[in-house]
Amino acid sequence: MADLTSKQRAQLRAMANSLDPVLHIGKGDLGDNLITQAGDALEARELIKCRVLETSELSPREAADALSAATRSEVVQVIGTKFVLFRPSHKKDKKDKIVLVK
Repeated sequence: MADLTSKQRAQLRAMANSLDPVLHIGKGDLGDNLITQAGDALEARELIKCRVLETSELSPREAADALSAATRSEVVQVIGTKFVLFRPSHKKDKKDKIVLVK
């Protein structure tokens, strides 16, 4: 996947503003189950917000980078304990696909 431009990143940040976190990262490392959940959520929604709990050994930036590498997605932003990931859906028949600005 090509890197996002600043305009695309701004568009995705604005869209993610109203989202609630769908994944919570707590104690332990990023397990296979968490990576599978993130992949499924990205396939269904394309844009997800995740939260790193205080009990986590990873910082939000480390968790975002590790999860984006494992799910082949892009980190849109990291703010405080939350981060946003984006990956275009592979389903061709998806009705509400996110269309990025050029």
